[in-house]
Amino acid sequence: MIAIDIVKAYGHNNVKATHRSTLEITKDNYLTPKGDCIIGINANKGAYDLSPEVKQLIKKGGYVYVIIKVNDMIDIIHGYGNENLTLENPNKIIIRKSNYTADNSTIMIKADKSAKDIKREIIKELKENKAELVTYILASDLPLEDSQILRIVINWNPSIPT
Repeated sequence: MIAIDIVKAYGHNNVKATHRSTLEITKDNYLTPKGDCIIGINANKGAYDLSPEVKQLIKKGGYVYVIIKVNDMIDIIHGYGNENLTLENPNKIIIRKSNYTADNSTIMIKADKSAKDIKREIIKELKENKAELVTYILASDLPLEDSQILRIVINWNPSIPT
């Protein structure tokens, strides 16, 4: 089974994306210089708002993929869900490299990237131009290759440039 959801947010001139273990997207409309894990503000969804299908697969401990799109640039994060993730935070979404699950905003653990690992061209656009950040959250009960992930997202939303 595969489920997908989309979260839209925007960059800010305080985007640093230097945090070594987490990445965050928030509904907050501000970003202080201390928010070094935050890559997007004014998000339209928090963890609580994700589709029931996506949340179900995340809570089953399935594979989770986050596709970050800014303009024509894409980066992909690979990780896992966990049965202990509550996904109840209405304000933010957090991705973690660790296996920490005692937080209601975490949607992915054991991620292969944190804020500091996101392509710097993407971060530059978010910081300098306050660009729109489109985040696809794909959950699956099977492991997927990047080409499969992108094919699924493009078929789900044909407006993505190839």
